[in-house]
Amino acid sequence: MPRQSLPYEQWLDEGLRGVIRRALSYAAEHGLPGQHHFYISFATAAADVEVPPEVRARYPSEMTIVLQHQFWDLVVEEDAFAVTLKFQGRSNRLKVPFAAVTAFGDPSVNFGLQLRTALRQRDADARNLAEEAATPSAEDGGTTAKAAAAGGKAQPAGQVIALDTFRKK
Repeated sequence: MPRQSLPYEQWLDEGLRGVIRRALSYAAEHGLPGQHHFYISFATAAADVEVPPEVRARYPSEMTIVLQHQFWDLVVEEDAFAVTLKFQGRSNRLKVPFAAVTAFGDPSVNFGLQLRTALRQRDADARNLAEEAATPSAEDGGTTAKAAAAGGKAQPAGQVIALDTFRKK
């Protein structure tokens, strides 16, 4: 019988997702008390993530949302949460599986979590997207590869915000 390691990292991430689920459930039921607010980063390319196409185009691999003053209809389920946020003045519904969450923070109390298995999956998804973008397709006649070879500039990816920036010192 081959010896394998126990998946401690996966189990730890499952426990951390439970903390996130409880915090979001509390906020959905009672609102956010005092100065509490949440920063939630997630892999936009992960399975079952539902974001508007124009938002996904701006943030193809990862994005961070803030739940503070302007969020509506927060619904928390066993495996995912959904919330309505405004992007460029328009209300949009997002649904995010907890498995896609890469980081969670509440800067008001200097609390933050990073989920390692989700980070590894996000990095693998980003590599796959980069490889797909660099591969010329029959549809574009290889223009993507030609632009890259000619030194063309790629579209900027989503900006990742370090939670440390928002922590009180």
